[in-house]
Amino acid sequence: MSEEVPRGTHALNSPWIQAGRLAFFALYAVTVLAALAWAFSNVRQIDPQNRAMVLHFGALDRVQNAGLLLAWPQPFEQVILLPAADRVIERRVENLLRSDEALKADRVASFATPLSDALAGSGYLLTGDAGVVQLDVRVFYKVTDPYDFVLQADHVLPALDRLVTRSAVALTAARDLDTILVARPELIGADNQAAERRERLRGDLVQGINKRLADLKASGQGIGIEVARVDVQSSLPDPAVSAFNAVLTASQQADKAVANARTEAEKLTQTANEQADRTLQVAHAQAGERLAKASADTATVLSLASSTAPQMLLRLYRERMPKILGQAGSVTTVDPKDDSRLIIQGASK
Repeated sequence: MSEEVPRGTHALNSPWIQAGRLAFFALYAVTVLAALAWAFSNVRQIDPQNRAMVLHFGALDRVQNAGLLLAWPQPFEQVILLPAADRVIERRVENLLRSDEALKADRVASFATPLSDALAGSGYLLTGDAGVVQLDVRVFYKVTDPYDFVLQADHVLPALDRLVTRSAVALTAARDLDTILVARPELIGADNQAAERRERLRGDLVQGINKRLADLKASGQGIGIEVARVDVQSSLPDPAVSAFNAVLTASQQADKAVANARTEAEKLTQTANEQADRTLQVAHAQAGERLAKASADTATVLSLASSTAPQMLLRLYRERMPKILGQAGSVTTVDPKDDSRLIIQGASK
């Protein structure tokens, strides 16, 4: 005979009861795991490049450097990760760059449709000698006061951008163009102080920014950072660069033309000097020949004039005078002792 199973036993062994029991155990395990995860949620390892600031019910409790952090879970304690004290963070100041709207307007601008004042001056800084320069500034800063840094939160970087912009504007307004960048190379050798001030540009900018950060800290509005260094890339506006290139090209062409003219003038001078020397040598040679010929032609007369035989000179005179007079068309002779008698030969009746 088969044994009878109690009626309640069938109910406990039903599939629905077993499924409910498994679901309860699973939910219980998930709850325990969630509770453990919540309890150890603020137990973490802090990397060497970071540090953690622990807030106990919203108030600053402690700052934890690299290592294992033990803290109560939220909402009892809140953990905020910050850069380490010796970590340097880079920030490019976009306020000093020319805006996208201005760059687009530059491509379509013309004399008929000039730019507005806001777009025309975007990204340009005025120097002390009424010049215009562009600065691309990259700031490298450290977090020195974690509490102020966390307190200002999203306002830190905008405030840093404004401080850098203000310092850059004040710095460029107090300098001339050649102490910011090499705009006129011919002045480098003449003014050594300009080169020294160019080298001090970055240091002066760092001092100006940190001074304004210290003023904010003294007024109770510090943002908890300090600038370690800045990188400044200075340049001229594109229209000014084109103008400078045009002037430089014109100067080079003018210098080249002057050099060519001087070379041609030197060649002409040398040629003229050579021709003058040749002409002078020819003249001297011809003068010597003529003088020798004249001396040869007059040698007989001179020898007779210096001799003591006047009859020979008179004879020579009589021999040569007819030949000389024969070459003349008309001859008038005058007695040097008596001018009352004139002998006119060949006179027409």
